[in-house]
Amino acid sequence: MKSYVVGGAVRDRLLGLAVSDRDHVVIGATVDGMLAAGFRPVGRDFPVFLHPVTHEEYALARTERKVAPGYAGFVFHADPSVTLEADLERRDLTVNAIAEDEASGELIDPFGGRDDLARRVFRHVGPAFSEDPVRLLRVARFAARFTDFTIAPRTLGLMRDMTAAGEIDALVAERVWQELARGLMEVRPSRMIDVLRETGALARVLPEIDALFGIGVGPGGSQPDVLRFLDRAAAAGSGLEVRFAVLLHRVDRAGGPDGARTSDLVEALCRRLAVPRAARDLAMLVGRDRDALVAAPGTSLSPTTLLDVMERSDAFRRGPRYLQVLEAVGHTVDDERNRSWLIDVATRAFDAAGAIDAGAIAREASFDARLIGPRLRSARSLAIDRVVRPAAP
Repeated sequence: MKSYVVGGAVRDRLLGLAVSDRDHVVIGATVDGMLAAGFRPVGRDFPVFLHPVTHEEYALARTERKVAPGYAGFVFHADPSVTLEADLERRDLTVNAIAEDEASGELIDPFGGRDDLARRVFRHVGPAFSEDPVRLLRVARFAARFTDFTIAPRTLGLMRDMTAAGEIDALVAERVWQELARGLMEVRPSRMIDVLRETGALARVLPEIDALFGIGVGPGGSQPDVLRFLDRAAAAGSGLEVRFAVLLHRVDRAGGPDGARTSDLVEALCRRLAVPRAARDLAMLVGRDRDALVAAPGTSLSPTTLLDVMERSDAFRRGPRYLQVLEAVGHTVDDERNRSWLIDVATRAFDAAGAIDAGAIAREASFDARLIGPRLRSARSLAIDRVVRPAAP
């Protein structure tokens, strides 16, 4: 039995990047032998084990055969006769098909991965690449992380062929969302969107975003403004929910100007991709309220508008979500002065409205409970007005 470090850990070490997780492949081993050595099985589809001390993943070397469409349409074969080269051959990209001998540190690189690292090129290992549609999403995600890499022309051609063949349509929604979410959290998430569009896959997985190309573009070309805003959110270190909301906040441009239409499109998209509730709710709030919040400072931004946004985001019970709305909306404002004004005033207005003693108002109106809501809203609106009016530049 012999083990090797494989995949991203080797790639990142060779690139001089920090390595957080290490995956291992084991040659010449059996399931019984791994169990006898104290490894704990965790794989459902093929033999994967956790090391008894480090808890890192160790997988038996395996080959695979495509038997049905989609990500799950494979039959795996793992036994002591499977070689390291055969295991590496089934991997996606040459830069991920390098192994390192755990004992000696020797690198095994049968497909030229080190050369492609030096050239900054993503290149598929072999024709089996096109059998797994998740790889199309993964390459797009890698492009968002390794921003100075290009995709080899033949690999890009295979990705286009995969889309045309309908392979990506066979992916379950949860798997698509998982890859998209990881790509949104990369250094330059707009590159993931660009690669998906170049391969035709964007129209399949995010047709609402694909429809924005050429509409409302910035001064630099045909890329939608939302991608520039998305990269701005990434550069600021915003979380997944905020980045997702920024990406979707203008989907109405391809489906109608009504703000409510944005919420409808966002809701349908999130249902289709099984997007988690927190991301869905924030995207719907930002899509609905963004235009009202970014009106000219000191003019159209009224206390009523701010209070409506606070109430819709349940700000007085869930303050962080209201602040997320402001964060996402701020990324979509190009003028630094307007952006700073908006965030500052809207945050102080929230603090002022939140300081209103709802209990005291309830006690005063105890003789008629119907008065509590209107009086509380009036007091909060007045508190917001005291912040907004003198703050207008």
